[in-house]
Amino acid sequence: MAITLVFLGRLEDAAGSGSREVPAAASLGQAIAALDPHLADVLRGPRIRCAVNGTLVQGDVPLRDGDEVAFLPPVSGG
Repeated sequence: MAITLVFLGRLEDAAGSGSREVPAAASLGQAIAALDPHLADVLRGPRIRCAVNGTLVQGDVPLRDGDEVAFLPPVSGG
């Protein structure tokens, strides 16, 4: 049982890869807490957005086996 974490933009540098498979967790908060403390702090940043299976979410949402969680950095443009 596992979930896939996807790190986009500058978050890929912080994670050391674009994605990783981790053991399934009951919630987004638990999945983040199980990561390296530095990476977990980065992902908890106030401007980081999360999408579960392609849908933007907020807060500590439940997760299921096989879910894909994407972490999106702040975006700027012109």
